[in-house]
Amino acid sequence: MRLTIDQLNAADQATFTRLLDGVYEHSPWIAQQTWSRRPFATLAQLKHALAHTVRSAPLEEQIQLIRAHPELAGKAAIAGELTAESTHEQSRAGLTHCTPHEFERLQQLNSQYKDRFGWPFILAVRGPRGLGLSRQDIIETFAHRLRNHPDFERAECLRNIHRIAEIRLNDKFGQEPVEGQRVWDWAAELAQHTDVPPIEGEPFNLTVTYLTPAHQACARQLQNWMHECGFDEVRLDAVGNVVGVYHGLTADAPRLLTGSHYDTVRNGGRYDGRLGIFVPMACVRALHNRQQRLPFGIEVVGFAEEEGQRYSATFLGSSALVGDFNPDWLAQTDAQQISMKTAMQQAGLPAHLDAIAQEKRDPAHYLGFVEVHIEQGPILDSMDMPVGVVTSINGSSRYAIELEGMASHAGTTPMAQRHDAAAAAAELILYVEKRARQDEQSPHGPSVATVGMLQVPNGSINVIPGRCHLSLDLRAPIDTQRDALTRDVLSELEAICHRRGIQYQARHLLTAAAAPCSPRWQQRWADAVQRCGLPVQALPSGAGHDAMKLHQILPQGMLFVRGGNAGISHNPLETITADDAQLCVEAFQNLLDDLAHHP
Repeated sequence: MRLTIDQLNAADQATFTRLLDGVYEHSPWIAQQTWSRRPFATLAQLKHALAHTVRSAPLEEQIQLIRAHPELAGKAAIAGELTAESTHEQSRAGLTHCTPHEFERLQQLNSQYKDRFGWPFILAVRGPRGLGLSRQDIIETFAHRLRNHPDFERAECLRNIHRIAEIRLNDKFGQEPVEGQRVWDWAAELAQHTDVPPIEGEPFNLTVTYLTPAHQACARQLQNWMHECGFDEVRLDAVGNVVGVYHGLTADAPRLLTGSHYDTVRNGGRYDGRLGIFVPMACVRALHNRQQRLPFGIEVVGFAEEEGQRYSATFLGSSALVGDFNPDWLAQTDAQQISMKTAMQQAGLPAHLDAIAQEKRDPAHYLGFVEVHIEQGPILDSMDMPVGVVTSINGSSRYAIELEGMASHAGTTPMAQRHDAAAAAAELILYVEKRARQDEQSPHGPSVATVGMLQVPNGSINVIPGRCHLSLDLRAPIDTQRDALTRDVLSELEAICHRRGIQYQARHLLTAAAAPCSPRWQQRWADAVQRCGLPVQALPSGAGHDAMKLHQILPQGMLFVRGGNAGISHNPLETITADDAQLCVEAFQNLLDDLAHHP
């Protein structure tokens, strides 16, 4: 018999604990302590409450929870001593049918892992889609995580325990994240198109850059799916954006604009950008299947370019919609000396400015712009929060800095008489880190600062560095905070160089304005999340998004979904679960419903 939320809400503590037996391995205390947080409105709220109980527990109880789990293909599995849930999961992942070599490797990894961390390796072997990981995936993940710091690995074990519990709860409730699975499958299928041909024995490399054959294949696939979903209009625009329109009650009704980009960084992930296309597509599909029209239309744009990988033209796709396409971009050439204009012509696009100018949207015809995006950071994942409401997209300043001291003999030059350019750089790097952390309690959100490139040209082991090159990337959620950070860092640079007798140049590369999200759209997203039964977690975005460009003409708001693997992005390890994708679709549908009733 399937469990229901009503049953749990009506149960006494003992019955509540019994009904949730097996969700967390040999740990009834989690259900016992969560009982007091009834009533629960949704399964998502129950999941979050259980995770919160674990997060609030003392460290020793968390470690005991980890130790309550069996090793993968370990002695308990061989002896048939696993719980029914663990037996089912390990069997589904094929761990009961290991080859002798795989079994030997797993035993070796189990031993190494236990020696390093003192607890068994925990992995949700049914995976992000719920279908089960391959044995090869499990072994590779096992080996990769052996390199983690113990504190990080403990947190990663707990995150996997929550994922295991989520899947077990889905089974108990007979719940299947159908729309989330659809989004997950779309992402997997679209990721088969890549600029880099697969090489046997090598990891799959997802790279899709502007107007390559793989990029054009993605555009065709998106158009096909949009037709299947029931969009009334589907087209490829003058810069390669894929545009789908689902009409409102009338064809000329105002529209909600949404979407994200479908290009990728080199060797990137399959959800960055693309998630923001798939989620509204799933909502349109549901509306079409119900033959439902809203008082407004929905326009979904798969932006052709945001990452600036083939050409130095970031936000190219969304720039066309706000009338900010730079004419000089057409003359840019890629690594093969193919101009953007030529690439456009070869792809069948008009490749002239008049056609591109016609893509500019009239703000009077739109209600606003919303974007769903993977967080690309660790905040939501570390807090066990599936989604978050974005408050602002950080503004940034970038500089290239050259320091010039005096190269001299490392053995004969006294310490007090050195003009070490690398030491000056090191001092600045430590200051940059310290100064950014001063903004951690800012009411607008924290600042971040990075020295991503550092070089000692012609360096030698026995020569004091006479020159040093480094980069600065400074970001904050509002421009005044970013500017204060920039002023302080540049002032400290001057002071360090004066004290050390170093000459310097700070070449300004970029200033990008922050894009605060509309308070009204933040509230709409917050209401949509609360209707899912979840608390609202507000956070700024440290990364840039197409919403930054649409911010120039429309109020905008963003919803973040947590990424797995500690939120890693721009990396093949980027991942989300089908359950979190389901919550995105539900939140987006809640937003549409709210907008229909309270325009």
